[in-house]
Amino acid sequence: MKAWPKVALGELLRRADETAVLDPAAEYHEVTIKLWGKGVVGRGKVRGGDVVTVRRVVRANQLILSKIDARNGAIGLVPPELDGAIVSNDFPSFAFRDPERCDAAFMGWLVRSAPFVELCKAASEGTTNRVRIKEGRFLDQQIELPPLLDQQAIVARLDALAEKTREVEAHLDAVERDAEHLLALRFRDITADAPLRSMAEVAPLVRREQSIDLDGSYPELGIRSFGKGTFHKPPLSGSEVGTKRLYRIAPGDLLFSNVFAWEGAIAIAQPTDAGRFGSHRFITCRAAAHLATAEFLHYYFLTDEGMLKIGEASPGGAGRNRTLGLEKLMAIEVPVPPLAAQQSFDRLQADVAALKARHAAIRQANAALIPATLERVFAGDP
Repeated sequence: MKAWPKVALGELLRRADETAVLDPAAEYHEVTIKLWGKGVVGRGKVRGGDVVTVRRVVRANQLILSKIDARNGAIGLVPPELDGAIVSNDFPSFAFRDPERCDAAFMGWLVRSAPFVELCKAASEGTTNRVRIKEGRFLDQQIELPPLLDQQAIVARLDALAEKTREVEAHLDAVERDAEHLLALRFRDITADAPLRSMAEVAPLVRREQSIDLDGSYPELGIRSFGKGTFHKPPLSGSEVGTKRLYRIAPGDLLFSNVFAWEGAIAIAQPTDAGRFGSHRFITCRAAAHLATAEFLHYYFLTDEGMLKIGEASPGGAGRNRTLGLEKLMAIEVPVPPLAAQQSFDRLQADVAALKARHAAIRQANAALIPATLERVFAGDP
């Protein structure tokens, strides 16, 4: 960054104070600001008659911030689709005094940079739970402001980079959708005429109850919903376990959370999960090696058909009242194609998983491009 002249924000911005006059029967967009420069977005609509406090109107391309979270990057430009939205006094907005001096798009990129977040921190004060930005102090903060043509060149460069990162994400998403579609087609083909067998036969319940030593340590395992795999919980001491029963988990086990299986809390224990324990809320099954693979069954239960059967086996209301019954689970009939077909399908699943892992690394690098470029542009690096 060149040695641009310093300018107080108050020379560029003025407080926008358009009071909202609300029609009780009309609906109005409300606004929220994501942390760390992730954008200004709508948070739904509200009827004018339901609004009981004073609101202000914000306009497209105004700079808006959260008094509480500006120090955490909750600041940005109001997008065109939220022109006319309403906000509380906790979300001050600012109009640009002279578009020929400061391009709103330039400011939109600047406020996403780490130096600007530090500026917002410097303009905030208060105790730990009540730190808020002070508008006067904020407007007194100085930024380095390049000439308008330089601003526009920076905006063009960053806009082009942002478009390229979006294109990369869109390409990766498309490839993964195609891969998932291929999996679904292959699964449909191998299960079309497959016989149905009960879970009691294909993957019976396995319980490996652990004796508890008061001086022992028992690391627990958790299951994420929506088929997102397992996670590790902190270990429990023997005294913390108390009278609760714990069961050993072995790699390759097909695991169900009895309270959240209905929302996809189904997983396969991985080698890294060896030596961990599940509570009585874990249902642990082991695929009969001559009939089925855990990976095939796991895929089936996360299909629409499989989730429907899990839901039917989990009676009750919402949340923890929907409990997967052991007998009901064991009675579920699953398609059992030839073992060789399942194993071939599992290899395809593994290929898709490896593809997604490679994509995850690309996504991580792609996501770092904008912050790294902002750092170079606005932190003084050449």
